[in-house]
Amino acid sequence: MVNNLEQEVKRRRTFAIISHPDAGKTTITEAMLLYSGAIREAGTVKAKGKKSNKFAKSDWMEIEKQRGISVTSSVMQVDYDGHQVNIVDTPGHEDFSEDTYRTLMAVDAAVMVVDSGKGIEPQTKRLFEVVSHRGIPIFTFINKLDRDGREPLELVAELEEVLGIDAYPMNWPMGMGRNLIGLYDLYNERVELRGNDEEEDDIFIPLDEDGEAQGEHTFKESSIYSQALEDAQLLHEAGNEFDFDKIANGKLTPVFFGSALTGFGVQTFLDAFVELAPAPAAIELESGDEVDPVEDDFTGFVFKIQANMNPAHRDRIAFIRIASGQFEPGMNVTLNRTQKKIRMAHTTQFMADTREEVSTAVAGDIIGLYDTGNLQIGDTLYSGKKAVAFPPLPQFTPEMFMKVSPRNVMKQKSFHKGIEQLVQEGAIQLYKTYHTEEYIIGAVGQLQFEVFQYRLLNEYNAEVDMTPMGNKIARWIKEEDLDPSMSSSRNLLVRDRFGAPVFLFENQFAERWFQDKYPDIELEQLL
Repeated sequence: MVNNLEQEVKRRRTFAIISHPDAGKTTITEAMLLYSGAIREAGTVKAKGKKSNKFAKSDWMEIEKQRGISVTSSVMQVDYDGHQVNIVDTPGHEDFSEDTYRTLMAVDAAVMVVDSGKGIEPQTKRLFEVVSHRGIPIFTFINKLDRDGREPLELVAELEEVLGIDAYPMNWPMGMGRNLIGLYDLYNERVELRGNDEEEDDIFIPLDEDGEAQGEHTFKESSIYSQALEDAQLLHEAGNEFDFDKIANGKLTPVFFGSALTGFGVQTFLDAFVELAPAPAAIELESGDEVDPVEDDFTGFVFKIQANMNPAHRDRIAFIRIASGQFEPGMNVTLNRTQKKIRMAHTTQFMADTREEVSTAVAGDIIGLYDTGNLQIGDTLYSGKKAVAFPPLPQFTPEMFMKVSPRNVMKQKSFHKGIEQLVQEGAIQLYKTYHTEEYIIGAVGQLQFEVFQYRLLNEYNAEVDMTPMGNKIARWIKEEDLDPSMSSSRNLLVRDRFGAPVFLFENQFAERWFQDKYPDIELEQLL
């Protein structure tokens, strides 16, 4: 039990990392872990610039290691400079953006990683819009400074024009790729020089009153340094002013340059982040009231469910964002959806695929509750006498569909268990045809099907046949409006996993034809 709840909550910094695939999101996660002292080597970072053939520590799922992509959120909790930092590394692939969207509901800030060679890419733009809608602070890390990239001024201008957010460069690159000398640090008023070899640490040189690096240094004679000084002067005169309130409201993004792969600039970023990022704040309830993080009563919500994080134990973990109060092992809470009591006896904290029992946790922390199937994504848990409910989490309408059946009828039990558990994670949605109860799964993207099939085989030993049905338009109708005769080859009638009737329309023409024929029937969709 913590002695001072308010003090502990103020130490928390909970954020998600968002980016386009291959921008270096997982690499910067691990560089942060490295500088926090949480790990001694990262998947691709070993000392300075040394490459290792080890897999990224935050990509724990076997298919992630094989394909070099992140397809699930992972949570890492580390202590850094007196703060407890909760890092949520989200899926990089756009087919898994629904998982990312829900994760963004559970954090207090976001770090946006941008590839210096590519600038703002489509997935980054989509995820930024979700973060922006929430009004939480957004910190930008322009990555891959160790390679030749686009002009820094061009990158910052694109950030403002494409995303519609003001930018404040905290530091400025002095060269790129082979010509990288270091960073001109406007915020800390110093020059950060890149170490010359693997044994030499980065060097920090304070600026004088004229903005020049103090002392005699050979790099000051280079045109690269002169250009950085010129750019810094331009930013000072014509750029945005540093405004803490605008950062807190997500209207101004502090921009950092660096290289996650070599670790250059990462510690400078982390130092500024823990200083500027917010501690957990009040969260709005479905009723419109707010829950204060330092209230005594425990409240939290399930934003993610993951099966088989430890395949040897076939476990199922519900990720819970604590919104108020503190967690203690063995405490009893109420599950709002059923009003049943749950004893939170087996809980865990994470470091990617490693974990340990939670002794205590407070608002802002993310804990994992071992669950046997009682919890669903979006569930609210609370300890007080007054019922509490957080707003529903976003759920996407699937666009692609497949019929799925077990290849070996002798393994029906494994097949059904696998489907049930994987569907509960939220990436795949399950339907049954109205009359024959054949299984149909729906997803936002093709990769979700591949991961689903892979995991059924490798985690549940269930081989499946999957028959593509192509793109469909899924629309829900009310049970009282249902007439099975409405179904046809152009609008297949199915039920979702909760038993609600759904029409899968062949295309927009089929949907319009249905609406013209049945004008009184209201069709609904998810987000």
